[in-house]
Order: sequence, then structure tokens, then C-alpha cells
Amino acid sequence: MILNGEGEKMAIIQNGNQFHLQTKNTSYILGIYQDKYPVHFYWGERLEPDISLEYQAESVSVDRASCFARQLVEGKWVFEPDLKKEFSAVGKGDYRIPTVHARYADGSTVSDLSYEGFRITEGKKELEGLPSLYVFEGDRAQTLELFLKDPDTGLKAALSYTVLEDYDVITRSIRYVNDGPSDPQSASMSGEGGSDIHLLSAMSMTVDLPAAPMQYIQFPGDWARERSVECCDVKHGIASVSSSRGYSSHCNNPFLILKEPSTTEKQGQAYGLALVYSGNFAIQIEKAPVGTIRVAAGLDSFDLDWTLKPGESFQTPETVLAYSAQGMNRLSQIYHRVYRDRLMDQRYLHASRPIVINKYEGTGSDFTEQQLIDIIRVGGEVGAEMFVLDSGWYGRYGNGNSCGDWYVNEEKLPHGLKYLAEEAKACGMQMGLWFEPEMMTVKSDLYREHPDWCLHVKGRESAPIYGRVVLDLSRPEVCEYIIGSVGRQIEEVGLTYIKWDCNRYFTETADQMQAHKYMLGFYHVLKTLTTKYPGVLFEGCSGGGGRFDAGMLRYMPQTWTSDMTKPEERLCIQHGTSYGYPVVSMASHIGQIEVGKNARNPYLEFSALVAMGGNFGLEMDLSLLSETEKAQVKGYVETYKRLRHIICQGDFYRLESPFDGPYTTWEYVSRDRSEAVLL
Repeated sequence: MILNGEGEKMAIIQNGNQFHLQTKNTSYILGIYQDKYPVHFYWGERLEPDISLEYQAESVSVDRASCFARQLVEGKWVFEPDLKKEFSAVGKGDYRIPTVHARYADGSTVSDLSYEGFRITEGKKELEGLPSLYVFEGDRAQTLELFLKDPDTGLKAALSYTVLEDYDVITRSIRYVNDGPSDPQSASMSGEGGSDIHLLSAMSMTVDLPAAPMQYIQFPGDWARERSVECCDVKHGIASVSSSRGYSSHCNNPFLILKEPSTTEKQGQAYGLALVYSGNFAIQIEKAPVGTIRVAAGLDSFDLDWTLKPGESFQTPETVLAYSAQGMNRLSQIYHRVYRDRLMDQRYLHASRPIVINKYEGTGSDFTEQQLIDIIRVGGEVGAEMFVLDSGWYGRYGNGNSCGDWYVNEEKLPHGLKYLAEEAKACGMQMGLWFEPEMMTVKSDLYREHPDWCLHVKGRESAPIYGRVVLDLSRPEVCEYIIGSVGRQIEEVGLTYIKWDCNRYFTETADQMQAHKYMLGFYHVLKTLTTKYPGVLFEGCSGGGGRFDAGMLRYMPQTWTSDMTKPEERLCIQHGTSYGYPVVSMASHIGQIEVGKNARNPYLEFSALVAMGGNFGLEMDLSLLSETEKAQVKGYVETYKRLRHIICQGDFYRLESPFDGPYTTWEYVSRDRSEAVLL
């Protein structure tokens, strides 16, 4: 056992040019080849702390079609190894997916970053402007930074690895800096103070795994059928799971599993890669001619050209790496636990999430004040804890045409929102409100006043979708408008819950940096609001589950899993989501139910059981329930209140999959192993 100077076990062990990162059950080992290149040695089950694997750098297979050749004095030709790298740049003979692709003042794209040194520190720092996992004092966490520099161009990279030992995860990210060329002649040629560097691709990490048959699981989908489970063989060439739609999207998810072909839920090796990011992303897998597998994760390089002026830096999103030798269900449990404990807001770590009644699927945007009062009163009777007023309460039109105008429509709600909040309180409930803050419609007052506030190309006509355009959150004044609009309603009404929607993808970004600048503005808005209003629970929504990712969970500890609430479809959606995200993050309501039956409603029961597989709630016009159905719903609410501490905080087991057969079986076991729920 290797200890630090104070006699405590170390999570990061440095031995010569090798760095051994140890979690409770895993090892991740890398080194510095020829004092220049960071290379990968091992990622898997925990090894002895003093093991040395540096010999591996000289014993890998050779890709003779692409490697360098050099002649020794003896006249024999030998080939430089096809290195398993931790960092790779363009232009020096590595033809695989690069970690960074940069363009310099002379038009060249050749980079050669060499190792300069390292630093090991206790704990973990927050990333500048981006969400990330956090640690507390007393957590067994250490951070390794490797410093690289290209002396000819001045591009520097700081590779960050944080070990969260007790959680069995390692996080990786990279900070790029334009440090200007170190050679005085190069500096004088490029102008005093150096020149701009353009990042054309800036990944958060790359890792090279040994040659072996492998499969990857991705989670594709669409609106109302998010996060299906798709298993593919890793073949020669490049496979990519990505989004260039402005945010993570319904279509792909920034989470991927690599596994052996024989790996199942209960046994076998599985590797997880998850980005803590909500914008354009890419996770790429490349199988080289010799069979080694490179995985890269980070920002999608499509239409990216980030300008780094001298002295400026660029922080990439964080990637959370996890490994399981006990199958995919164990891998999921690792992510579930670390997200609950060290990603989501601590205020919700052990608190029960409220049982919501949202009227949208019952009334849409067309309702009267009295209808809402009737729903609130029945909600109180059945034991709901939060009334949420969805779309239709705001602006001149009181419907989707008023998006962006976050003032109350007094024709529909003559007594205002405060009146509804007081009625909800009298019935034992709190009050929540729906917003779509990132959008405005072309018919709104906001658009008439600030048509330039949307994403647009100057001199060209914008193209609304659903009548909406996207507000440009790269502009500080737009961010402040959103913060003020949401904050005003929170304060005036006494809201304790916000449902935050986003119903269209990006179009017409003006430059190659705008999509990421938007995300930086977006995270600023979320951090400001959640810090200023700590008593408000924020729920993410994006046309349903179109932005269900770890970046959102940092600020919004639950997400509306899908606009599809039919239980037979929800089984697949919630099952697929569970591979990477904890049950407590899934908002799951009874909805799309034909009600008014005098006899017991079996479809209502089926829907309730599926909805209990997450944060249970109701999505209907409760005033239409028959007395029999009202009694049913009350029973489901009471049952869930007894079980939710196990379902939302326990360990989750996928026992039977709706993708494999006619049955779905889920089990939830309390952390102390004393209680279990089987659905």
C-alpha cells in the first residue's frame, strides 16, 4: 500500500513517468512516453498500487501503413509504435481522431504538444463557466494535471484527471491556452504578443483501448420516443454519436457504453463515458487497422472555429468515466450514485420530490380560471403536493403566440397567479409554473421590441419554427431579461417549482462560436437563478426529454422524461434512460388517460405503476375523474408516498427489458438493503 506523508492512502500514485489512478474498485494507468507523449496503459479492475506498466509503450502492435519509420545504426528498420495515446494532435503522423485540431496564423494545422510537467492536488476545482461534479472536504478525491505545450505555436493544454475514489469514477477535461510562441523569432514574425489560434476541434478527452472485439450501446430516439437502446459492433473506421442541433437533442444522448460482446446486465466488462454538457457534442469511436480502439468525447466539431486570442483560454466540458466488471447494471448504479451525491444540488439529496399535478394534458393552453380551481381542489383531495400551471397563462394572447412575454394574461386569469397559489396552499399544495424562457414568438411584444435578440444572421430573414425563434443567450442583456422575468414571478407568486421548457433546435447561428457561447450564457442563467432562489425546484424539459443530460442535472435535479405518457411507450423510454441517469431524475406522470369510468379503470392502474418508476405525478384534468377513479388515484398517491424513498434513493436493478420481450421488471433496493420494491 502506498501512503502520502500523513499516512493516508493515495488515489493517484506517481512512479517515475507512470501515473496510477485508483478508485475503490478500478485502476486507470497512464504514462509519459520518451518524456514527451502522454500514453495509456490500462483501464479496468483495480491492480496493485506499485505495479509498473511502462513497458507497454514499446510492446504494442504496429500500424505499418501510418507509423513513422527510422533506421538504426545497425542498418535495421524499426517502426515507432502505434501508441495508445491520452492526447493526440494533427499533423505528426497520428491519423486517428485527434484530441485537438488547431489552425495558426500562417494557415498551418500542424501541432506538436510535448509534456512539460504535472501537478497533483487534493480535491477538485469547478470548471470555469461549465457544470461539473463537485467534492466536499473529507471526500477521497485527488486531481492530476498534465501540462503540454507546442513551443512553435504557443498552444498549451492542461489535461485534468480527478479521481473520486469512493464513487468509482474518474473525470477528465482539458483547458487549452494561447500562450504565444516561445521562440523570439516566431513571435516577431507573428507580431508582438503572438497571434490568434483557431480551435477547429477541442475534445475533452481521448483514450485508446487494447485490440479486442467490442460493442457500443448508444441511446438514439426522437420526440416522444427518447433514449432507445441500440447495441452496435465496433467496426473498422469511425462511428459517431453526436448532436449539432444546438443542444444534446432527442436524437442522441451524450452518454455511451463500451462493452465486451458477452457482457450482460449482470456480468462482464463495461466502460461508460458521459459528458456533463447540454450543447452540441460528439462521442466518437475509431477502430484502427491493428484493432486498437480510440474513444474521443467532447464538443461536436461541426461548424466549430473558436478563436483563442493571445492569453485567452478555452475550457472543455467534463467527461465522467466509469468501469464495471459486473455488467451494465452495476455501471448504471455507479452513475446513479455519483450523480445523486456529487452532481445534483445537495438540497435535494434526501428530500422527497413533490407529487405534481400538471393540468396540460387535460386542458392544453385553453382553460378558464374556474377549471384550474376545480383541478386544484381535486388535487388536494387525492393528496397531490404541487399544482403546476403549464402553458397558456402569459402574454397578450394567453397561448403559444405570447412566448417571451412573461406577464399574466388577465383575461384568462382575472385574479392573477397569486390567487391560484393561495388556493393551492389552502388545499395543501405548493404552486409551480411553466416557462419557455429561451424562446420568443414572432407575434410577441418582446420580438416587436427586440427582433435582434434572436439567433440570426444580419441582413437575412429568420425562419421561425412553430412561430418561435431562439433567444441569443450569448448576449448578456438577453440573459438578464430571462433571469429577471423568471425571478419576478418566483418572488411575486411565491413559486417553489419551475418547469423549464425549450421547444425547438437552433438555426441561423451567426458564427462558429455562437452555439458554445449560448451554452455558457445558458449555464450562467441557471446558476444565477438556482443560487438566488434556493427554495425552488427546477425541472428541465425540452419538447419532453430532448435535453436530458448530466449538464442539466447539475442545476435541474429532475427532467420531464418525455412528452409521451402512454405507459406502454414509457416503459421503453424510462428503461433506456436508466442506463445513464438515476431514477430520481426522471419526472414520470400518469397522463393521456380516458377518464370518467364508473368502474375501476385498469389503464389508469397500468399508467400509475409505470409512473411510480420515477418521480410520480399526474398529468390530467382531475375534475373529470369519476368517484371510483378519484379513489384509485388517491390510493396510488398514498402508495407512492410510502415507497418513494426506496424508489428514488435506492439502488436500481433492470431485471427484464421491454426491448427484449413482453415483460418489464424493475427492482429498487434501499441502500441499507432492508427494503425493496418490485415493479
